Amino acid sequence: MAEISENKSINLTLKDYYFDLPENLIAQNPADKRDESKLMALDRKKHTVEHKKFYNVADYLYKGDVLVINESKVFPARLIGEKEDTGAAVEFLLLENKGNDIWEIIMKPGRKGRKGVIFSFGNGKLKAEVLQSLDDGNKLVKFYYDKNDGVFYDILGEIGKIPLPPYIRENEVKVNAKERYQTIYANEDKTGSSAAPTAGLHFTAELLDLLKEKGVIICPITLHVGLGTFRPVKCENIAEHKMHEEYYSIPESSADEIIRAKGEKRRVIAVGTTSCRTLEGNFAKYGKITTCDDRTDIFIYGDYKFNVIDALITNFHLPESTLLMLVSAFYTREDILSAYKTAVENNYRFFSFGDAMFIY
Repeated sequence: MAEISENKSINLTLKDYYFDLPENLIAQNPADKRDESKLMALDRKKHTVEHKKFYNVADYLYKGDVLVINESKVFPARLIGEKEDTGAAVEFLLLENKGNDIWEIIMKPGRKGRKGVIFSFGNGKLKAEVLQSLDDGNKLVKFYYDKNDGVFYDILGEIGKIPLPPYIRENEVKVNAKERYQTIYANEDKTGSSAAPTAGLHFTAELLDLLKEKGVIICPITLHVGLGTFRPVKCENIAEHKMHEEYYSIPESSADEIIRAKGEKRRVIAVGTTSCRTLEGNFAKYGKITTCDDRTDIFIYGDYKFNVIDALITNFHLPESTLLMLVSAFYTREDILSAYKTAVENNYRFFSFGDAMFIY
């Protein structure tokens, strides 16, 4: 069953979430040190704006706060290969494992992907047959490989590439950037994201240790980020937009900590829109935070009533994006757009490798 927000703002349009962003502020590389990116701190009660470094986030977190992190790991979901019969170049972006080596993918160019066509990758180490074209243009393909070469993810790790976002120009990316497109707490057992949960990219091991020493409780959850996160909203009336669906998991230990914190009126702080959507989507479906493996397509915007999170750490997002709509719902659209204007004036860096915002 699809999840929707309790939302009265049905007349909001795309242009309500537009802002001018100079291209030079789109970060092409991460900060030299993860936690030395800029941090804009927004107090929702006092309507104040403070300019800090990300490591200063520790000054805003207190004993008993619950910090929810998404430990999903980005996998090398980009494959460059060729059509087996003609040698024509093709690119796959792997979206979701459907089981039995069948994957939903985005293919470029898509016209090459007729049913039954075979593609080859890594000098034939991996082959794929198109099974079906889906309504949204994506494909279902089945992969074939020699089991003696290892399991699928081993082969993918050898020949696949990390899929950096489309607004990052690969010819400008430094050597360590792809390595940095992964949180330090990404869990090998939670591999499945085709895009990074970018708010978490700012944390270092030292900063997390400091927070733990202060008595902040770190709660891991998992949401596998799909490339749908980069798809633009095409409906002028945003209430008509349909969100992509993503897999998530909430372990019992994290659910228990979050429930306890809410009962004791302690803060639950989401690291990123992915953690936020996991918690709010879970609550919307079950009426409480519930341990489960499930999927969510919750769309948060307008007058949505947040049931779980009390504060949010996030990056600066694209104009007219669902991520900007979520962040605006957590504060107000006017305050967020004002903060974004301030960010532009102060040369904050935007998007995946950019700077951060803490809304509390």
